[in-house]
Amino acid sequence: MAVKQRIRRSMIFLNTQRAALVKDAFVYHPDCVIFDLEDAVAENEKDSARIQLYQTLKQLDYQGVERWVRVNALDSDLINEDIRAAVAGGAEGIRLPKTETAAEVKAAAQKIEAAEKEFGRTVGQTMLMAALESPLGIMNAYEIATADDRMMGIALSAGDYTRTMHAKRTVAGTELFGARSQMLIAARAAGVMAFDTVYTDTDNEEGFKEELRLIKNMGFDGKSCINPKQIGITHEIFNPSEQEIQHAEHVMEAVQDSKDNGVGVLTVDGKMVDIAWVEGAERTLKLAKAAGIYEGELV
Repeated sequence: MAVKQRIRRSMIFLNTQRAALVKDAFVYHPDCVIFDLEDAVAENEKDSARIQLYQTLKQLDYQGVERWVRVNALDSDLINEDIRAAVAGGAEGIRLPKTETAAEVKAAAQKIEAAEKEFGRTVGQTMLMAALESPLGIMNAYEIATADDRMMGIALSAGDYTRTMHAKRTVAGTELFGARSQMLIAARAAGVMAFDTVYTDTDNEEGFKEELRLIKNMGFDGKSCINPKQIGITHEIFNPSEQEIQHAEHVMEAVQDSKDNGVGVLTVDGKMVDIAWVEGAERTLKLAKAAGIYEGELV
């Protein structure tokens, strides 16, 4: 069945038709790849892209990298064959673009289930992720996130969103603050993951790092990427620091000591901490362990 909770710091978009890039993408160690059948593929190349997708999914070993497929929009005449190719090939998930309503998620889920039955896949094994690209999509984020059990997460796509908001993209990203915040609140309320939009200025490493720090502090689970050189930077920022890991260890140790000694007040690193800190400490250590930088036994 679907594995909804795992480390997904980076998701890199790949043009399904570029065989060399698709073939070697896993060597950059992204957490996920997204084979793009939508914007990256010309209208007259959709069929050949699906063939390439199927062969890639069936023939290449991605060594644990999770494989997603961005299909064409639900109102197109392309999505049925997109989903069939993705499911037949064994993709772990489908990214639905331009999602605005829960009904669209449910319709996509029905198509996925039909494809799973057709190709002998376990019903329910193919996850769904919805890209929110419009004001209506952001307004309906919670309903979208809870529309189907397949839903793993929701993702912001800023290009169409800023266009429909009549906004301009800025380095500071103030035009996205409302969408990011509302989407995050919806994701946490729904119990799904949240992913930020791509950073298109691939030569501005410092700007990229600043945006990563912002979204990490806000609470995002990961970032959509468009260039392999963004992957390592994304992991570096999203991974817990040594100081964060040590503090999380101290919190977890203090919790155990308080249980053993019947003490209800926790003191960590010389400061009193609330029991609410425990969940954050546990999450930090789990992320560190998933990233391969923590080998302790506290989680």
